[in-house]
Amino acid sequence: MPHSATTAKYIFVTGGVTSSLGKGIISASLAKLLQSRGYRVTIQKLDPYINVDPGTLNPYEHGECFVTDDGAETDLDLGHYERFLNTPTSQANNVTTGKIYQTVINREREGAYLGKTVQVIPHITDEIKRRIKLLGETGQFDIVITEIGGTVGDIESLPYIEAVRQLIWEIGSTNAVVIHLTLLPYLSTTGELKTKPTQHSVKMLLEYGIQPDILVCRTEKHMSHDLRRKIALFCNVNVNAVIESIDASTIYEVPLLMMKEQLDKVVMHKLKLPSKHEPDMQAWKDFLGKLKNPVREIKVGLIGKYIELKDAYKSIVESFIHAGVANECKVELVWIHSEKIDNDNVKSQLKGLNAILVAPGFGERGIEGKITAIKYARENNVPFLGICLGMQCAVVEFARNVLGLKGAHSTEMDAKTKHPVIDMMAEQKTIKAKGGTMRLGEYPCNITKGTKAFSAYGKLKVAERHRHRYEFNNAYLKSFEAAGMTASGINPNTGLVEIVEVKNHPWFVGVQFHPEYKSTVIKPHPLFVRFVKAALEN
Repeated sequence: MPHSATTAKYIFVTGGVTSSLGKGIISASLAKLLQSRGYRVTIQKLDPYINVDPGTLNPYEHGECFVTDDGAETDLDLGHYERFLNTPTSQANNVTTGKIYQTVINREREGAYLGKTVQVIPHITDEIKRRIKLLGETGQFDIVITEIGGTVGDIESLPYIEAVRQLIWEIGSTNAVVIHLTLLPYLSTTGELKTKPTQHSVKMLLEYGIQPDILVCRTEKHMSHDLRRKIALFCNVNVNAVIESIDASTIYEVPLLMMKEQLDKVVMHKLKLPSKHEPDMQAWKDFLGKLKNPVREIKVGLIGKYIELKDAYKSIVESFIHAGVANECKVELVWIHSEKIDNDNVKSQLKGLNAILVAPGFGERGIEGKITAIKYARENNVPFLGICLGMQCAVVEFARNVLGLKGAHSTEMDAKTKHPVIDMMAEQKTIKAKGGTMRLGEYPCNITKGTKAFSAYGKLKVAERHRHRYEFNNAYLKSFEAAGMTASGINPNTGLVEIVEVKNHPWFVGVQFHPEYKSTVIKPHPLFVRFVKAALEN
């Protein structure tokens, strides 16, 4: 068996029986345990769809689009990776079938294959292997965990499974581990967990030439030792490599459940990795203790237009959990559809809320509802946070109702508005393609002393992640500042207004960037922490 030189070790996480079993959370939990043992770990996601990235996908299709520092529009699982590991991900951490084929087709057009017939094997699989090894070859990581989207047996994930088979053969079995995540359905009529779907799933993986080393079984009931033995026998794995993943009350419990099941130890044994020290999970346990035992509770209205699918605002939801723990309080989110808010019902819709967040989004639908809710928050001293489009709506509301600029709007919603207080960024005006063309990734922001933003951050220079095409129109800045809405955060290079706030208000802040992308368990985002604190004081 050939061994190509490899410095990093590779862990592959596949799924069987059904999708949405939580491969991302298992991957992030294992990574957390290995990280807490002193290893440098990163996680990448291989997504089998043909979209080049999720940037053009409707949030109803795929949940939120997560943005990295270097401007990659990625799968929401990368948000989990960052929140658990407290280390940033990059372009290399999310690979799609679209990206793979695009690269191969471009190379074929350039003549790079010297007239050969370009095929799934070897050309597509070679490109997949190259992408998998990219992170491992940087020298920055000891372990690369690769999560393969979808389920084994899906036509679209076949090239990925084949690439993994080849890669394990190339680097040698002590440098790779395959974890297969599967479902043990519970039949209430007979009162037992059934192993047959797991057996079939492993059999299918074996047909593709891969023997899983570890089985992680999602279950709603505890597994008996006999059941583990049965699965181990039929699926050809050690009994200690049959891991129970029981339903948890919060995703943040999963690393501790996996530690109890010794998943990290089984992986290290297979990879022949020395145990540097036992996992240091104290900070995590403290976080979980506070999460489960809050001292107080607040209600925050989350106003958006994709609220039917909670995953559309995944990072915002998690940021509230982090900020809630930092304030030792439980944040109950009240989901309010912006299309259902109008002048007549706004009071009854928003009654009893301690704070209001207006969520990001695109397009005209639900805009007036957002603006009406913001007016209510501003006039009734309800703590308010607007993110991206939420900030832009706050600017439009202020222009109309305080500055008296009738019909003021964003040119995204009304191209012919007399008062374009939000306008398309100059560099965006010539762009026709939709995918990957927005202002994306991390940009610097200078904070003004003595402002609400400064009280949150406690520093003058920050950097935040962006995803937008429209911006505050600086032609109106002086009128806004004179009337009491100040720009408390400015991009030093472009003069772009990053943060606006209303002076005589307990907490009224709008941000052009997405603070939720940077909040982690260990480092909750200061704006969310301060916003929750303002809600508590309210």
